Order: sequence, then structure tokens, then C-alpha cells
Amino acid sequence: MRNGIHPAYHRVLYLDSSTSEEWVGFSTQTSKEMKAVDGDELPVIRLDISAKSHPFWTGQARTLDTEGRIDRFTRRYGRRKAVVEKVAAEKVAADKVAADDQVAADKVAE
Repeated sequence: MRNGIHPAYHRVLYLDSSTSEEWVGFSTQTSKEMKAVDGDELPVIRLDISAKSHPFWTGQARTLDTEGRIDRFTRRYGRRKAVVEKVAAEKVAADKVAADDQVAADKVAE
């Protein structure tokens, strides 16, 4: 390997946010959050899911939505569906009014 072109490879503390499990490993990632482990200050790398909390490894299914992704999706796209349905209903109502007006105009013309 060439010297000076690779990032520093060092010990880090991994923290699974869903189960609060912690373990020490090695990585090139860094973090401003530090925690003392065995007398060393290690950067903390937070994980949303890991082998300690993944349903495949634990055998337990659960919904994990730490950032509100489901709510954000519903807000963003659920509103569009309601707007589309409202516009369609207004168009049907307008077509009915137009048809009623045409029938009335035909009766007056007779």
C-alpha cells in the first residue's frame, strides 16, 4: 500500500440505536461524539440497525422508523391522492351541472 493516501483505520464504538447494544470494532469512520471504553476515548458510530437488532438474525419482526420516513411519505404522497380525488369529484360535479344546464337549455329552445 502507498503511504499517505488511505484514511486512518482505528478503533470505534458501534452503538445500535434500536437495542442500545455497544461493541468495539475497527473503521475508517469518525464522529464528534466520543465515549470512554477501557480507558480509551473512542468515536461513537450510531447504527439504526445491526445484526443485534435485524429481524433476520433475531427472528423477531418489528417496525423501525427512527426518522419518521413513513409519516413523511404519507404527508408528501397521501395529500396528493386526496387532492386528485377532490379534483375528480369537482370535475364530475361540474360535468353534471353542465349536463343539467344543457337539458334546461334544450327545454327552453323547444
